[in-house]
Amino acid sequence: MNHKLEKKEQYVYIELEEAAFAGEVPAAFEETAKSLFRDGYHSLIVNMQMTKSVDSAGTTVLKKVNWLCANDLGLLVIVTRDDDFIDLLESLKIPDVNILPTKEEAIDAVFMNNLENEFGAGDDDYDAEDYEGVSESSEP
Repeated sequence: MNHKLEKKEQYVYIELEEAAFAGEVPAAFEETAKSLFRDGYHSLIVNMQMTKSVDSAGTTVLKKVNWLCANDLGLLVIVTRDDDFIDLLESLKIPDVNILPTKEEAIDAVFMNNLENEFGAGDDDYDAEDYEGVSESSEP
């Protein structure tokens, strides 16, 4: 798999230099992703501007890596401007896959996801005193 890695604190940027996400590429990509997860990275930005097709093994790997990212509150973002490739990716039915046209927008999406996770894990703005005098009822 021909690619370049750029590791940042919040994400890893992978520039995939393959015309097809097929053959041996998906297995190599999966190994790279698993290695990054072990290193503590949970958000991956994958530049697929050069990529024009995905085979069934590629589809499976994209779904798996997307699930792994989401499971750790991270994000998988695919960067491409190719409308035909975007249509192909959308037809693969990868749950909540993020497809954006530029690296900058992908980075923004990762930071927004991290902020949402931070705020979502915090205080829900309700204190015990908000429930004083409220009793549980057995009635629906």
